[in-house]
Amino acid sequence: MIIESSAPTRVDLAGSTIDIPPLFLFHEGSATVNFAISLMARCRIETRDDDVISISSTDRGESYQVLLSEVDSLRDEPRLELLAKLVYFFRPESGFNMITESEAPAGAGLAGSSTLNIACIGALNALVGNRYSADRFIQIAANVECQVIKVPTGYQDYYSAQYGGAAAIHFRPDGIVREALEVDTAKLRSRIAICYTGEPRDSGINNWELTKRHIDGDKEVISIFDSIRDNAVMVREAIIDQDWDRLGELLREAYPIRKQMSPNLATPHMEELVTKAYANGAIAAKICGAGGGGCIAFFCEEGRTKEVEKALSNEEGAEILDWSFSSEGLTIRTEAHA
Repeated sequence: MIIESSAPTRVDLAGSTIDIPPLFLFHEGSATVNFAISLMARCRIETRDDDVISISSTDRGESYQVLLSEVDSLRDEPRLELLAKLVYFFRPESGFNMITESEAPAGAGLAGSSTLNIACIGALNALVGNRYSADRFIQIAANVECQVIKVPTGYQDYYSAQYGGAAAIHFRPDGIVREALEVDTAKLRSRIAICYTGEPRDSGINNWELTKRHIDGDKEVISIFDSIRDNAVMVREAIIDQDWDRLGELLREAYPIRKQMSPNLATPHMEELVTKAYANGAIAAKICGAGGGGCIAFFCEEGRTKEVEKALSNEEGAEILDWSFSSEGLTIRTEAHA
C-alpha cells in the first residue's frame, strides 16, 4: 500500500502566541487569524514485505531504520525526533518506508513542523486502519509536538494545516472553535509579500519565556496580551468587511506591540528588511511565528507588492517566497501496490 498526504503551511496575521494554553483562558475573547498557503508539507508511506521501518526526511537529508521489534526505541530517538515519536505513538504492525519533505524553509515561522506533524498523522493513521477520527488529529499533534519541544505548544498552526483557507480560531473555556473567513484571495495575494530572512528562529524558546512571565503575573506582559487579543478581534472584523485599508492599519499597529512583548522578535537584519520594505511601498510588517528569524509578511500598498519584493530580493540573505492561497487543508491518498 502507498499512502501520500499533504498539508499547507500558514501565515499568521493576528493573535499568535495567545493560542498557547493556558494563556488564552486569561484573556476572554481570545482569537487568532491566519490563512493557509501553498508551501506544503508532505508524507509518503509505502509498506514493505519485511519488518523494517525506514524513516527519512528529504529536506533535512537524514534517514535511519529500525525493526518493528525495536519500535519502543523511537520514543527517545533524537534523530528526526518528531517523526520518531509519531511512529512510536501509532505503533504500526507492518514494515514501511516513510519519506517526508517540507517546501517551507527551515525555521521560517510558517508552521512547517506543525504542518508536517498533521501530514504525518494523516498518513500514519491511514496506515493503521484509520484508528482515530480526523477530529482527533489536532490534539494528537499538539501533544506529540509538546513532547518534542518540551514546552507548551499553541494550536493555531494545526487548524490551518488540517482545514486550509482563512480562519479566525476562537479560544474559549468550552473549547476551540474554527470560524472560516471568506476572503478575496486574489486581493490577498496581490497585497502580501512573504520574505524569508535567511535566519531560522526558535519558536519554543521565545514563546516559553513569554508564557512563564505571564504565569508569574507580569503586568506588562498581561497588558500586551490584551492588546494582541483586541488587535486580532479587529483584524477579523476588517477581513469580514473586506476593508483592506483598515487591515493594513491594524497590522502596522500590531508590529510595535509585539516588539514590546519580545525584545528578540526582530533581529537587526530583520529590522533592516522592514525599513527597506517601508521605503518601497509596504504598509505593515508581520513577523511570522515567534520571531527571532524566519519570515516576514509585508502588507503592501495597492499595486506596489512587486516593488517591495524587488527591493527585498536585493538584500543579503533575503528570499522572496512564491506562494498562493491554499483553500484545501490535509489531503490523504491511498493506493494498492501495482
